Amino acid sequence: MQRYTSFAEFWPFYLREHSRALTRAWHYTGTSLVVLLALAALVTGNFLLFAMMPVAGYFFAWISHWRIERNRPATFTYPLWSLAADCRMWALWLTGRLGPELRRAGVA
Repeated sequence: MQRYTSFAEFWPFYLREHSRALTRAWHYTGTSLVVLLALAALVTGNFLLFAMMPVAGYFFAWISHWRIERNRPATFTYPLWSLAADCRMWALWLTGRLGPELRRAGVA
């Protein structure tokens, strides 16, 4: 397995590990739930909702890797870069700018 020494090197690898649209959709679901839980915790003052954030995010991500992509989640090797990449992928998807990134990584 190649070792990545920068986020710039890791990013195309991350996108290739999410080559299937359904995998990315499951990730978007999990990441969206994480954001909603954070907002709900702040609005309601129920800070126990923060504890549910990792469960919501990782559940959807890991299920999609094991059942759809059939690969090992990158978060096991690169936890912080994977979190940053997931947020970046989600934001690019929300703003309609993910397509060019996927093409550059050889996915689309």
